[in-house]
Amino acid sequence: MPYPEMLVAPMREDLVRIGFKELRSAEDVDQVLGNETRTTLLVVNSVCGCAAGAARPGVYLSLQEGPKPEALTTVFAGQDLEATERARQYITGYPPSSPAVALFKDQELVWMMERHQIEGSTPQEIAAGLQEAYAEHC
Repeated sequence: MPYPEMLVAPMREDLVRIGFKELRSAEDVDQVLGNETRTTLLVVNSVCGCAAGAARPGVYLSLQEGPKPEALTTVFAGQDLEATERARQYITGYPPSSPAVALFKDQELVWMMERHQIEGSTPQEIAAGLQEAYAEHC
């Protein structure tokens, strides 16, 4: 059962305020991941502590300098169930994971950071991993 929206709104806003587009329905996901040819970052957001303490701050830090994805998108696991399920259909070869960060290029998944890579990492470590992916694919 999803958390009340008033509780998750600040967690959504962490990414929206830095330019991420929320994908809140399966149709939203298909419109972007099914059609976008630019490099696209998809953050699978979550209410868990590692999303708040590491993933979202790490994503923010990763976008401060150097190459970066052209499109920034997010789905919210446990909240926007249909959108998250559809996004996971595009993340092939990986089990469901939240938080998680996926990088797409020409509609193809080219890089993935799963929850087990986020847990126990600092925002700076996450940012460094993302920046390496951006340097290679963006």
